[in-house]
Amino acid sequence: MLSPEELKESPIFEGISYQSYLSMIDCFQAIQKTYRPEDVAYDFERGGDQVGILERGEASLIRIDEDGVSTVLENLTVGGVFGRSLAFSGGSRDSMEVVCRTACDVLYIDFPHILKRCEKACTHHSLLVQNMLLLITGKAQALAERIDVLSRRSIREKLLCFFHQQAEKAGTNSFTLPFSLSMLADYIATDRSAMMREMKHLREEDLIQTDGREITLLG
Repeated sequence: MLSPEELKESPIFEGISYQSYLSMIDCFQAIQKTYRPEDVAYDFERGGDQVGILERGEASLIRIDEDGVSTVLENLTVGGVFGRSLAFSGGSRDSMEVVCRTACDVLYIDFPHILKRCEKACTHHSLLVQNMLLLITGKAQALAERIDVLSRRSIREKLLCFFHQQAEKAGTNSFTLPFSLSMLADYIATDRSAMMREMKHLREEDLIQTDGREITLLG
């Protein structure tokens, strides 16, 4: 359960008081669970209609294809939402899981409880739906950005596309990668060693400077 201070930092509960948050957990018959790093918090084949809300920690939405190759589709932080009802997925046979990167606390709510009209006409219910719609809009934007990156033909083009996206968000040519280099390789769907070689070439050509996860675009 979130503390009053943590509640203020969670985008899914923006505008909702702590007392309303406690009432909502009871009203929605929500279930809270705690996970360790590398635990699977949600399996899209068996998750049913539950929506998960990440209250603490970091997790990743992973797609696993028929050959067992894993690809990071989304990185989830506090306030992130996930669930089969919210997934942008088609009829693929690939499996999808939410894997905890750190220790995580997750609040699960049955999606029908969110959609149905609250008998008490609770304000916090309407706010939660509004906040969730905003987060889904953000998911759609993130998906569009990912497609833009993956549509590039070479590793170099994918890296530069992603770096320019991050620079635009930061409002400066210097920014911090939102995840590790290994996860960046997963994000652009390429081998980490090949990606590191290309980043070395970009540095040698004075197109970028790097310091760990700190990146500066020069060209």
